[in-house]
Amino acid sequence: MSPYPRRWAAAVVMTAAALMDLLDVTIVNVAIPSIGRDLHASHSALQWLVSAYLLGFAATLIVSGHLGDRYGRKALFLAGTAGFGLASLGCGIAQSPGQLITARAVQGVTAALLMPQVLGSFRTLFQGRERGAVFGMYGAVAGFASAVGLLLGGLLTDADLFGWGWRSVFLVNVPVAAAACVAGALLVPATRERGAGRPDVAGSIALAGGLVAVVLPLVQGEANGWPLWGWLCLGAGVLTVAGLGLIEARRRGGTVPLLPSRAFALPAFSVGLAVQLLFSVGMQGFFLIFAMWLQGGQGYTPMQAGVLTIAFSAGGFLTAPVADSLAVRFGRTVLAAGALLMAGGFAGIWYAASQATAGHAGAWPLVPGLAVAGAGLGFLVVPLVNVVLSAVPADIAGGASGIFSTAQQFGGALGAAVIGSVFFGALPDGGPTHALTTAMPWVSAGFLLSAVLCLALPRTAVTAEPAADTEPVAA
Repeated sequence: MSPYPRRWAAAVVMTAAALMDLLDVTIVNVAIPSIGRDLHASHSALQWLVSAYLLGFAATLIVSGHLGDRYGRKALFLAGTAGFGLASLGCGIAQSPGQLITARAVQGVTAALLMPQVLGSFRTLFQGRERGAVFGMYGAVAGFASAVGLLLGGLLTDADLFGWGWRSVFLVNVPVAAAACVAGALLVPATRERGAGRPDVAGSIALAGGLVAVVLPLVQGEANGWPLWGWLCLGAGVLTVAGLGLIEARRRGGTVPLLPSRAFALPAFSVGLAVQLLFSVGMQGFFLIFAMWLQGGQGYTPMQAGVLTIAFSAGGFLTAPVADSLAVRFGRTVLAAGALLMAGGFAGIWYAASQATAGHAGAWPLVPGLAVAGAGLGFLVVPLVNVVLSAVPADIAGGASGIFSTAQQFGGALGAAVIGSVFFGALPDGGPTHALTTAMPWVSAGFLLSAVLCLALPRTAVTAEPAADTEPVAA
């Protein structure tokens, strides 16, 4: 069968729509202090601005991929794109923290509807070298979005277009979503997988409830004195997710499992999943508290804070292009070295912050730590997907990839909850610098643990060919 003639135009449209999610992962962080002041948001509400989006995404991602495979990707792509635009409008006009958090959760759910359809469509529309080229294009855009998100968030917040201030960070998505819907309806073909199994909707609801039950007490616990109900809720969430895995391990036929037990039985997958989770905890937790410290304690504007983080992106761009080839040659050692560089870079930021005087801290003492941590990110994250999924049988690679991406999102929600709670818990005792230096050891310790876990990965599970069924990870 001849390939779809307008496949590249469709790829551009879908990538542009995906860019909204790729930017939203970071663009909001630098605007959080401004949001807090304007809406008089509590500390826990600021944590929920990050966690609600990531939880919505994590809870919906796996089942939305199965829905697209079985019932058609185009309809879900258009629904996700339109929903993301409407949720972004809701964020932009929110008048209270509760309204904004709700809209952020809807943003996460609709982003999870959108993103798997993009990558699934790429696998169907492109073959051979073209498939590699389109994933390469997507990866380049993802890397660009990761680098520019914090800078763009600061620029839009400071520019105060039409008096919107931080609201511009969300409202910028509305015209993009509208254009992508129109172009997608005209250019994106309807695709689906023949023989795709029935999605486990009930299991997806249980998974969503379990993930929320884990994060909820971690965000609310510090403000409420860590009550008994929080620990019970946390335990119930863990048991729900574990119970779902046991039920699906014993199920034969019927629905497509959300948590394929065969993947978890592989040490490479289980250990790699833990590394991915810890990485995401540290990254999201760090950027939340770093933005709060720069703007709330050191007098940086959102734009200045965004410019400073370019040092982190620059470090990643230096190492990302060579990370895969080095991992093919040296294996898990490269990933462990990346985790150690991240731990060391964040320790350098911890030390520089501890030496900062009251008022506007100089940027240059912070730059080396940011650059080193960014360089470590390239060595750790770029080859990690390939290392882990190389050990997974091809017939469950799609499900394993979905779990891997879910761990990334859930880890980010955990990071905002746990590290954010440490930061905000220490804030009344000694101000923003004391809070940052109290929380930063948790960030570095997480990456040190990641380095140890990397040594438990297979020595030679890296191949010269990237895993084509996975989402490229932005540096």
